[in-house]
Amino acid sequence: MADTPLPPEVTTLNIPPHRPLVVVDVDEVLGLFMRSFEAFVGVHGLEMRIDRFALFQNLYRPGETTHVDVSQGRRLFDAFFACDPHLMEVAPGAAAALGLLAEQATIVVFSNAPAACRSTRARWLAENGLAYPLVIGVGPKGPTVAALAARTESPTAFVDDLLPNLDSVEAEAPEVHRFQSVADERLRVFAPSAPERHPRYDTWNELAPAIARALKLPGR
Repeated sequence: MADTPLPPEVTTLNIPPHRPLVVVDVDEVLGLFMRSFEAFVGVHGLEMRIDRFALFQNLYRPGETTHVDVSQGRRLFDAFFACDPHLMEVAPGAAAALGLLAEQATIVVFSNAPAACRSTRARWLAENGLAYPLVIGVGPKGPTVAALAARTESPTAFVDDLLPNLDSVEAEAPEVHRFQSVADERLRVFAPSAPERHPRYDTWNELAPAIARALKLPGR
């Protein structure tokens, strides 16, 4: 397990012990991050060409065939969050689907966004019908999800787009139901996945019923 301290919300959030828990990522699960970041880097003279499942390695200067240096991509990433990422579009069906799940389960949003953007990310959630408790973390997500799942006696589900995060949760909390979801249609074909271990549903119309079945929610 990593030595990184757990986010303080792990112990302070109100997680009823007799309700199922759904822990869900933001970027490319609840929100179309790549589209908004693409628009942002365009203002800075770069273009995004999605030819792999990556972020910074998809950024190019117009007319060039080699992607920009990763360090430049990271600087733009930080600038994006410092600027105004609340313009990100919501993944189709996400708000309605979570709203239905929230009738019978506790929802926690878990993002590895920069800590400084907490207020902006919370505002984005609230403005888009996703005003659920927010956990901001760093590094592999397994330890935090394991700690959250331990707060309830009921089943827990975890949704993320990144295979390493899903693998981390499997290693730290194998009893947690894991689901992969990639909201951006352009990224889906490139996304590494392991559906035999982490069932994959790229739309909320498919994902929400799968979560409900896994958690054995009444009437779902």
